Amino acid sequence: MAEVIDRQTNRTFFSWLIGRQVFWVSLATVLAIIYLSLATTTFDTQQNIFNVTRNFAFVGIVGLGMTAVIITGGIDLSVGSAVLISAMTTTVIMHAGLPITLALPAAIAASLLVGFINGFFIAVVGLPPFVVTLGMMSIARSIGMVMSNNALIYEFGPDQAILFAIGGGSVPIFGIPVPNPVLVLIALGLLTGFALRWTKWGRHLYAIGGNERAAVLTGVPVKTMKISVYMFASFCAGITGFLQTGWLGSVTTGLGTGLELTVIAAAVIGGANLAGGTGTAVGAIVGAALIEVIRNSLILLGISTFWQGTFVGCFIVLAVAFDRLRNKDTGE
Repeated sequence: MAEVIDRQTNRTFFSWLIGRQVFWVSLATVLAIIYLSLATTTFDTQQNIFNVTRNFAFVGIVGLGMTAVIITGGIDLSVGSAVLISAMTTTVIMHAGLPITLALPAAIAASLLVGFINGFFIAVVGLPPFVVTLGMMSIARSIGMVMSNNALIYEFGPDQAILFAIGGGSVPIFGIPVPNPVLVLIALGLLTGFALRWTKWGRHLYAIGGNERAAVLTGVPVKTMKISVYMFASFCAGITGFLQTGWLGSVTTGLGTGLELTVIAAAVIGGANLAGGTGTAVGAIVGAALIEVIRNSLILLGISTFWQGTFVGCFIVLAVAFDRLRNKDTGE
């Protein structure tokens, strides 16, 4: 024990840095970007960078919520369906000619309801997160089909231009167009990182993931925290659904299908431990960035995108193996 404490208190910044999984994932992302910039003539173009950052922003936003859930030792398989519910709520309201100022809060409220139901059955009723969110994944997607009658909707009423500008537009920063979803990701990332690191809410989440029974004994409101974290995950999904509606310009019932797996992969690659107690907002964002760079590189290098799952799967295994080796080395 004394040896472990001494190693933890006397290690240098460099040794601390190389022991962080997010550092290695960030390094892999940077190296991949450098390689693609040299190996292709299209990766570092302004349009491709714009598309890459916009696409990874959607995964990153949902990844922030998923990371918070994983920190508590839970899982949320319904985030893709929550994205659909949000998008469909936006679509139905605006298609009826109602303003976007009504559509946005309604979309967020609909997604929050998904998270509340998940949290209630997990925290209060005591059902396993995997079972509850798997069931909600099917229920919410079915409701989305009912809302649209399984039809493609592409007309959004008098505020259509505003919706498209929010989801598909950009803001010039130092002369470079930055997609609006990226700005939302940055804002949510800063807020989430602050909440996890400096607020009682964040400390409670880590306490629950580290040892839920001990958290209960120390007075942590576990049930309330669990409900709040699943609502936060659905909130992030709701924001994404609204933004994707404006970006795509239409909504189908297939929106968000498979997103939950990509988001879980981004969280795990970024350092979140599925056993709970570990995870950061930065890790979720970096993990999402690496996955999107991989996807984009396969397209630019002429490799079938069917290989994307192989690369992402390998990164997940390596990330988990690194976490195991790090914990073993530090005695945790």
